Amino acid sequence: MIDINELKFNEKGLIPAAVVNYETGKLLMLAYMNRESLEKTLDTGLACFYSRSRQKLWTKGEESGNFMHVVRMVADCDRDTLKVEVRPEGPACHLGTETCFEYPLFENPEEPAPFTLDGLMELIRDRKTNPKEGSYTSYLFDKGIDKILKKVGEESTEVIIAGKGGDKAETVYEIADLCYHVMVLMCEAGISIGDIYGELAGRHVIDKKIKQEKMK
Repeated sequence: MIDINELKFNEKGLIPAAVVNYETGKLLMLAYMNRESLEKTLDTGLACFYSRSRQKLWTKGEESGNFMHVVRMVADCDRDTLKVEVRPEGPACHLGTETCFEYPLFENPEEPAPFTLDGLMELIRDRKTNPKEGSYTSYLFDKGIDKILKKVGEESTEVIIAGKGGDKAETVYEIADLCYHVMVLMCEAGISIGDIYGELAGRHVIDKKIKQEKMK
């Protein structure tokens, strides 16, 4: 752990803070902190920044209610930039989007977009709200919950068979199939990936507390 006195604020007494979602790692926004806002953040656990335009401190969410609960703060190797890992209560951007970084400047057409579970879920949601002819996902939604549940059951069985057979590649393949069908079920049931993260995170906290109690 480093001390706040080791940080290098610029000539205006500011240090840039890259804010990321602690659970997903997604970059949410870039803001600035001065010593006072940093100390307030450490004291309250809520992300507080310094507004260069308004020339004053502002706690994220004080007007919108979209507070950011700080989980971890890390300085870079030069001690002149911070990464602030948070659990956001709502959208990071004042325009109502999850992240402020929504405007592509350049994309290499030869490079495929990186795969993410969030991206897959967005595609599944789109196939539900905008059915596409020939789409297997749209077909599942059209058939309804019973068909979706049946496929989840079938894919679960396939995972068991592959796992029992000891074939790693086959097991990976079947788990991927199961994950996809579970995500279709999640979309049909109105469950987000964030809901699952939250449930697992809650279990992790409880498990950690139990272990701490046993060590006493």
